[in-house]
Amino acid sequence: MRAPTLTLLAFATSSLAFPEPRGHEYRAAGPFDSRSPCPGLNALANHGYLPRDGKNIDYEKINEAAKAAYKFVPGFYKDAVNMVFEFNISTTSQPNETFNLFDLARHDTIEVDGSLTRNDIYFGDDVHFDASVWAPVAKDLGLNHYHFSDRFVTVKTAAKATKNRLDLAKRINPEFNASMHQHQTEYGTTALYLLTMWDDDKNAAPKTWVKALLSEDRIPYKEGYQAKLAKTTERIIAMTEAVRAVVGWKP
Repeated sequence: MRAPTLTLLAFATSSLAFPEPRGHEYRAAGPFDSRSPCPGLNALANHGYLPRDGKNIDYEKINEAAKAAYKFVPGFYKDAVNMVFEFNISTTSQPNETFNLFDLARHDTIEVDGSLTRNDIYFGDDVHFDASVWAPVAKDLGLNHYHFSDRFVTVKTAAKATKNRLDLAKRINPEFNASMHQHQTEYGTTALYLLTMWDDDKNAAPKTWVKALLSEDRIPYKEGYQAKLAKTTERIIAMTEAVRAVVGWKP
């Protein structure tokens, strides 16, 4: 009876609903809200760390939101925000100071082909969650199977899932843009979601946390998410190198 008991315990634990921070309850985007191809940024807006409409965002708002929700150190998103202004892709009334989340969908500027949760622009929509894209990724990450002894996404599992997604995207998209920007970022985004959802006590990312973020654009507070250790540039570099090492990525 031990195995069934452990399975029930795992199910019960995964089903517990922890409270969300007051004022930062999850609310899905409405039809007139601005969202990006990035689940992590969308989640910040869905929880009210960024403006819930996803509009008129500046560096300070990103900086404060990422620190409060994910414990990223100040300046973590500076380069990404600077790219918005350098490439002149903002559509706000103050394009040198603010941007809307949807602006980040400009293809091969910040957004690239091979997303884990969005389709390529070739197929018409690179912004909204696509269940057909996500399904094989979720399967490769093992998110459809939860067991007491198999509750975490490891670096190895995540890297292989990303490689499978990229290989598939390159096969089915006749206009897959294997640009230098795409190549440099293809495993960096995997490292970013891993670090964002990393459980420092377990040295892995809980499956329930990863699933909530990537498939719902939701911070998994109900599943017990807590950001403990500060997330630094050094940590994202190390995570990116670890992910790349699994698949033998070459510059």
